[in-house]
Amino acid sequence: MVDPAPSGPVLGHPVPHRVLSPGFLAALIVAAGAVLMFGFQSPWGNLVLLAGVGLGLLASRPLGRDLGVIALGLLIVHTISVEADITWPRFFLMGAVLTSAVVIPYVVHRRLLRDDAIRYPRRTGQPWSRLEWAWLGFVLVTAWLVLPRYFIHSGAYQNWPAVQTPSEVGRLFVGVNAVGIWDELFFICMVFTLLHRHFPFWAANVVTSIIFVSFLWELGYRSWGPFLTIPFALVQAVVFTKSKSLPYTITVHLLFDLIVFLSIVHAHHPQWLPIFWY
Repeated sequence: MVDPAPSGPVLGHPVPHRVLSPGFLAALIVAAGAVLMFGFQSPWGNLVLLAGVGLGLLASRPLGRDLGVIALGLLIVHTISVEADITWPRFFLMGAVLTSAVVIPYVVHRRLLRDDAIRYPRRTGQPWSRLEWAWLGFVLVTAWLVLPRYFIHSGAYQNWPAVQTPSEVGRLFVGVNAVGIWDELFFICMVFTLLHRHFPFWAANVVTSIIFVSFLWELGYRSWGPFLTIPFALVQAVVFTKSKSLPYTITVHLLFDLIVFLSIVHAHHPQWLPIFWY
């Protein structure tokens, strides 16, 4: 998406908000709305979400604008259940809805609000550092050690279908990885980026992680899953900020998701892929 930079946001430029401020309370209320919507499947989540946007507008119009863009994306996602389902109709429906939840807020933010904060940095021409390569290895080994234990001992693997045919295996693989890419486009490039315009790094990161993990809970990472997904969500914002590279951040996520896929398949069919120690 390469567009000329807008001349300036319709509702003005963002101003910093302290953690102890009505603005940050508004962001927390938006996050609480996401928890109610995705974590508890409560119809009150929509109202709480909109209340957070309203308070954000009272705190400052630029903050309310950005919270509104975040809420728009969340409401689009919430039009369907995001529980793992790889039947063909659900496979395409979920793909269409998640794509819309990224594209529509982006177009609204850039075209209607004339803002260009949502970006997808590539760091073209700069090779990954030794530390970045080492981090990929660390993620792969850590995921291999931890994820099979989580899925098998918690029983969370049952939240994903027990694939049997090559078609089902392929759809599960594509689905797991596609959602992983979407996570970075939506939660990091949009939610975290917009929040970080108004709040300190860790404040924005924590709020983003609350929203991120609530989505992952409905997706199937339940039981003690948040003890894994919360640190992962927090670290991904650090990786994105430090690397300034969306492709690298996605690569980290896809390595993690590769082990997620293998763990789920192995948990359902222990005789398949006997490559784990747990």
